[in-house]
Amino acid sequence: MHPLRPLILAAAESPRLKRALTGIPVTADIVRRFVAGETRDDLIEVAQALLHSGRMVSVDFLGENTTDRDQADATVAEYLSLINDLAALDRPVLPEIDAPPVEVSVKLSALGQALPVDGPAIATENLRILCTKAAQADVWVTVDAEDHTTTDATLATVRELRGEFPWLGAVVQAYLHRAEADCRELSGSGSRIRLCKGAYREPHEVAFQRASEVTDAYLRCLEVLMHGDGYPMVASHDPVPIIAAEQLVLETGRGPGRFEHQMLYGIRDAEQLRLAAAGKAVRVYVPYGSQWYGYLTRRLAERPANLMFFLRALVSKS
Repeated sequence: MHPLRPLILAAAESPRLKRALTGIPVTADIVRRFVAGETRDDLIEVAQALLHSGRMVSVDFLGENTTDRDQADATVAEYLSLINDLAALDRPVLPEIDAPPVEVSVKLSALGQALPVDGPAIATENLRILCTKAAQADVWVTVDAEDHTTTDATLATVRELRGEFPWLGAVVQAYLHRAEADCRELSGSGSRIRLCKGAYREPHEVAFQRASEVTDAYLRCLEVLMHGDGYPMVASHDPVPIIAAEQLVLETGRGPGRFEHQMLYGIRDAEQLRLAAAGKAVRVYVPYGSQWYGYLTRRLAERPANLMFFLRALVSKS
């Protein structure tokens, strides 16, 4: 593990540091490297450009840990409008790739999972509303992972709604000790699993801590998914999993339309374009909204080299 990772993740939980950073006028300009903007109009412009470059998109309206019902309802309304706008985008044809080029990613805590009364049930019903709208618009939905305390409730919701929406995607975080077992359970026919390394500060009792252990766990999970009957989504910027995915494609006979690479907006753009030019399905995870602080700090923790970029930009613009 990079020595800066625990410090950065601790910063993600610091209200004081959040107030300090979000109060700096130049911060918003710097954040745009990783976040499409604060408004849906900002997002739609970025998403259309990515589609025209031969890539697909997964859009996240930033927000999590909602404890207010009105806020959860507002998030649902925003996602419904977002799905409408994404459905209206010009979608260039991607040869041999049948997957919808537009998707939304959603955290159940933003839909009310943490509400004090009936939170999981409220989040499940809100997700059902979004999936119903998405199915009509030919837009995919994937449920994002959050910290390990939410995993059981989140996967329970996914299992419940997959009966109605078998294409509903879920995220597995490879650094969790349980990840390989989750991949085996969830990788059945028609399923979609986004496999990522993991972005939250987790105790050693539930998650691997060393980078080499996390990479090894990722590769084990990837092999399970590639040999399964579902649709793996290889969410990684690390060359090791990317190369391993291509090797497993050859072993399993998967065509370009039976899995995809996923990367974050603003990270390894040249590699995204290289893979897309080679005929691979590449989806870019694009966040937008004003609640960017938690997202940004987790991105810095995943790749601390981004922290130096962020700090240099702050100094140069101050």
